[in-house]
Amino acid sequence: MKTTIDRAGRVVIPKAIRERAGLQPGMELNVELQGNRVEISAQAPQGHLIERDGMLYWQSGSVGSAVDVLDLIRQGREQREDEILGGTLDHEDRTGH
Repeated sequence: MKTTIDRAGRVVIPKAIRERAGLQPGMELNVELQGNRVEISAQAPQGHLIERDGMLYWQSGSVGSAVDVLDLIRQGREQREDEILGGTLDHEDRTGH
């Protein structure tokens, strides 16, 4: 995708890329020059998901945006579904007994 730089030096990141990367208004981004390339990356949220009693919890240093947390929960659920559907969990893990 192509974009342009305006007179103030701003670059618009196309919506499709923002959505795929999970970029939200107000997020802090890292901008680095790597040779002749400009690389933009989102800062990772400080903290992590933990599972306790079959539930996912966010344990943080500082919480990312609500979208970050919801995305991490969705990823955890998808991973668990993959494990169950892939047959990688034993009967005890599936039933909790």
